[in-house]
Parts: sequence; C-alpha cells; structure tokens
Amino acid sequence: MSSYRGLVGTLLAGVTVAAMAASAPVLASQKVEDGERNYAPGDIIVIANWSGYASDDGSTSTKTPTALIDTPQAVSVVTRDQLDDQNVRQLGDALRYVAGISMESGEGNRDAVFIRGQESTADFYLNGLRDDAQYYRSLYNIERVEVLKGANALTFGRGGGGGIVNRVSKAPDMTDEFIRTNTSLDTFGGFSLSGDLNQPILGEAGLRINATYEEFDSHRDFYDGRFIGFAPTVAARLGENTGLILAYSYDDDKRLADRGNPSLNGRPLAGYDRTLFGDRDFNLSDTQTHIARARLDHDVSDGLSVNLSVQYAHYDKIYANVVPSGTDGASVTLSGYRNKTSRENFIGQGNLVWQGDTGGAGHTLLAGFEVMSQDTSDARALVEFAAAGGPETKITVPLVRELTIPAISLRPISRSRDSQLTTLSAYIQDQVEIGEMLQLIAGVRFESFDLETVNLISGTPADRKDEKWSPRFGLVFKPIENLSVYASYTESFLPQSGDQFVILSSETATLAPEKFENLELGIKWAPKPDLLVTAALFRLDRSNTRAPDPGGSGLAVLTGSTRVEGFEVGVAGNLSKNWHVNAGYTYLDGEIASDTTSAVAGTTLEQLPRHHLAVWSRYDFTERFGLGAGIVHASKQFSSVSNAVVLPAYTRVDAAAYFNVNYNIALQLNVENLFDETYYASAHGDNNIQPARPLGASVSATVKF
Repeated sequence: MSSYRGLVGTLLAGVTVAAMAASAPVLASQKVEDGERNYAPGDIIVIANWSGYASDDGSTSTKTPTALIDTPQAVSVVTRDQLDDQNVRQLGDALRYVAGISMESGEGNRDAVFIRGQESTADFYLNGLRDDAQYYRSLYNIERVEVLKGANALTFGRGGGGGIVNRVSKAPDMTDEFIRTNTSLDTFGGFSLSGDLNQPILGEAGLRINATYEEFDSHRDFYDGRFIGFAPTVAARLGENTGLILAYSYDDDKRLADRGNPSLNGRPLAGYDRTLFGDRDFNLSDTQTHIARARLDHDVSDGLSVNLSVQYAHYDKIYANVVPSGTDGASVTLSGYRNKTSRENFIGQGNLVWQGDTGGAGHTLLAGFEVMSQDTSDARALVEFAAAGGPETKITVPLVRELTIPAISLRPISRSRDSQLTTLSAYIQDQVEIGEMLQLIAGVRFESFDLETVNLISGTPADRKDEKWSPRFGLVFKPIENLSVYASYTESFLPQSGDQFVILSSETATLAPEKFENLELGIKWAPKPDLLVTAALFRLDRSNTRAPDPGGSGLAVLTGSTRVEGFEVGVAGNLSKNWHVNAGYTYLDGEIASDTTSAVAGTTLEQLPRHHLAVWSRYDFTERFGLGAGIVHASKQFSSVSNAVVLPAYTRVDAAAYFNVNYNIALQLNVENLFDETYYASAHGDNNIQPARPLGASVSATVKF
C-alpha cells in the first residue's frame, strides 16, 4: 500500500533529522529522589543495580543487561508514578492508556487484550514468568507494566504473536525504612485501602509487604464486588556476589460478572447502558490466586552471571453468568452457564549471561532453559430457566430497564475436561557489538510442546506434540550514543488448541501450529536521560490459520492467514523537572488475507481501530500543587470478524489535581470521562458490548511514615 511505503520514507528521513537534533550527552540513570515523579521507562540508558526485578534480569526484551534504547523492539512502559497519578489499580485500566492495545471485555471475568490485532487471554507475565490463567490482575504490588510488541517466542516461548504484557513486582529496598498507606473513594461508591511496608534487615536483607482491600461499584445496575490482596517479598544478599528473592502473592477477587449489552441494527443497543443483561443473584466471577516464586542471582566473575527462577501458581475460579445473545428492540434473548476451572503451573527457568570480547567484537551471550508443567481441569453446566412448557436453556424476556428473569437452575455437567501440558525449552542469543555504531542480535529458541487432554464426559483422549524453532534477528545502528535505528525479524507459534490449551479435538490434534512473523523498523532517541522518543513501522503476518477445505471434506486446512501493518510513535518520560508525559499514537490496518473458518479474505480484523491515541501528562506548578490530564481517542472498530456491528469512534478526557499537604500527606482528585462521553471501548462478539463508565470522580489520600 502506497501510504505504508510513504511512512517508511518518512521514518528514514527522520533518522537524519533526529541525529542532527540529538546532541544531549548520555548520562547514567539517576535514582529518583523522594517526591520526584518518574514517567520514564526504567533504565533507558543504563541498567540499575541488582535489587530491582527488571534490572536483575536485564531488559525484559532480551533477558540480558541491555539498555532500552538498544532493544530492537517497540516497548511501552507504564511506571508506578503514572499508575498512582491516574489512580489506577487494575491492569485493564492501565492498558487503556497504551496506544495500540484494544481491550476485549473478557466476558466480564478476565483480562483480555488485542495487541497488534492479535487477541489473547494468556500472554501475561509476572517478572518475566508466565501467568496465563484467565482472571483479573490487580496492580497493588506492581512497580511497572511493560508491553512488548511483536512476536516474542525466543524470550517467552509459544504465543505472544502480537506481543506480551509483563508486570514487574515491587521489590524490597535494603536501605530505606518506610510505610505508605493509600485510601481512595469514588463517586460510584467504590473504595480501596492499601498499604506498602518496607523494612531493611541488618543491611543485608529487606522485607516488603503490600496489601490491599478494595470494593467495586459502577454505573451498571447491581454491579459490585471486592478484592483482597496480600504480597510479602524478601530479598537478601548471600555473600558479595549472590542475591536471593522470595515472593508470594494471594489475590482473592469476587465480583458480579457483567457481559454487557446486545447490539441492534449494527450498533450497540442504545438507552440501556445501566441495565444488567443478567441475573444479579447468579452472575458471578470468583477467583483465588496463589503465586510463589524464588530467584537466585550469582555473579561468577566480572563478565559471567547466572540466575535461576522457580514459580508455582495455583488458580481456582468459578464463573457463572446469564448472557444476552440478541435483541429485536422489544425483547432480549438470554442463555447462561456455570463454569469451574482449576489450574496449577510450575515453571523453572535458568539463564547464563556472558559479556566479553572476541576478535575485536563485544558480545553479550545468553544461554537459557525453561521447563513448565501445567495441569488444568474445567467443567461447565448449562442454565435452565423456568418456563410454562418446562425448563428452557434459552429464554426471551421483555426489554426493559430491569429485566425480569425466571427462576434459574443448573443442568447436569455438560462439559468436563482435563489437560496436562509440558514444555521444554532451550534458547541461545548473542548481542554483538561491531565497532562503536553497529549491534547485531541473533538467537533461536527450541521448544517442545506436549499437550495431553481428555474429555471426561465421553472418555475420549487426545494428544499432540510439537517441536518448534523460533528465531530472532535484529540490527541496531547508533550514529550517536543516545540515538538508535533498528530493524528486526521475529517469529512465534501458537498450537491450534487456543491459548488456554484445555482440550484437543480429533481435528485440532492433527494440525500444525499457527505461525507469526513480525518485521519491524524503528527509531529510539533519548534527548535526555529520563525521556525516550520512539517510532516504529511493522508488518505482522499470521499464517497456518484454519480454513474450510476447498475440496469439501468438511475438515479444516491450514491455508488461512491475516496481515496487520502499522505505524506507532511515542514519547515517555520527563520533559522537565515539573512536566511528565506518556503519549502514543498507533495506526493499524489489518485484515484477513486469505479465507479462514471465521471469515473470508478482505474482512477487517475485530476490535482494530485504525487510529488510536493515548496521552497522559502531569505538570507540577509548585512543590505542593500539580494538575494532570489525559485523552484517549479510538476510531471506529468492528466488535467481531462478522463486521456486522460497529463500535463508534470515541474520545475520552480525564483530569486530575494533586496537593501535598506536607511531606507525609498527599491528596489527589481524579476525574474520569470529564465530558461524560457515551462510548463502547470493548466487546466480546456482537452481543456482549461493554458500555464505558460515564463521568465520575475519585478522591484519595496517601500517607507516608
């Protein structure tokens, strides 16, 4: 497409302009003093010491001590300061301010995202380790959120075709003793109480405890819920060259499951943005999550280090809902089910990093392995509605503000499945410095993916084993120290059993995985140490997608494909001591390139706005008073690949005010959707469309001891 090629030329021309302008010297990352704000991604130029999770692991993108400016990949970061300034406590709310990400409504029970047009409920990570169950993730114990764009199989393994979302936990500080508490109340009736305690132990260890209690409410009828979180972490130096981190988190989330509204005449149903299209006493999402992890780091010598991580996670979830399936404007059709899922994950990962020189070239060599065992059980029972002619699994009721739903009961279990997944991975990567201006990154990951499933109702087992190689290549050109131009090629794969890997059918057990290929060209410029300006062009091809057999066999063939092309720009950091910003714009053009089982060639991909802008900024007028403002704009998008229902374009504006009473007490006011825009930013198909919250406000107080 000519416009896409024109953007390439514009980007290349920008290299020369940026090189002429980029004269600021590169300085080491500076520790943010207490009271200062930090919107910059951590370690733009250099890597900090071992005590932080991300710094310990090098950059998340490479698993090595690599500055963000040297990574050949688009990365968006939301820092703790920005999360606090926006009064954001849930991952989904934080990601709404990352350009290029569309939020799937997740059926009212989980985080789900579209990254570069690729939907996922599983490409979520905690400190670089997989956290792939379907649930809502809180941010009470999180230091920052990272979004790594493009295929990421070398670093993270299967999946991640469009990108991944990584949360970096708060870590103990061995030198600073503090207690911080935060209280927040919003105009819908929701509130939260949280605490953050840090205690050094004899100068060689530290304890950090984060805890929170939150109650949910919103404009939607009958919506409520509560969240309890508790996360202790211990870090210790075991000698001069060895560090250990032990962490545990317990999350307990219980809320009404709200599936949103149906559509009418190709648009979200209007006039019912407060109506619950479900049953207030039946709709429920109830999840308990336990995650325990340990990490050991050891410096063998000046240029050689090793780290070992283990993580155990257990997820229990009950999800029950009555859900709308359509309306004619006078009545609405409902169905429902109750689902119970239990999952156990065990992950072991080890990395060896060597930094040295051979033949005049510098090397950062990574060699690592990862093993994972995952056991999942899943069972579902359908809803029955009381009716005059006997129980019905679907029912039509009058469309009114508060639906009258007949008595509900459950049928016997209709679906019961068990799966056991084992993955074994090994990877190697070399980052080669050739002279002072050129860096080459090349590597490959081998992954053995072994999935065994059984349908417990029929007793039918199915299994499939895939062994895949996933390469990565990148070139980074640095005409000056604080400017880089990069080009990269990456691959990833996804088995045909979906991203949760619960069941294989007789057909999917015979099909090879889908393939993702990402081509990217970008620029990163740090005009000052705490400010990063980025731009990237990319093309993402997804192939081996299931399509109808043209021979009429009724079986699927792997000839389907999709393509997404796009352009993104961003600026993140501190424009001055008092002015902080995180802004991004993404242009996305994606369609089905050849027929799939979902739609024909030429169909626009779902929930893919062509234009997406997200800007948040804060300015401190004095040491005690500041203002913040944000804007999110998305052009129209389709709710599904049927292309039958449009989510209209919208522009949302937020605002905030900050006042420091004294050194220990800070007050904050946040206003969401300042101009009371009516919009629909997320969906799950054509008849589960989530109305966004109207104008609302929250007040919060932070106290430090």
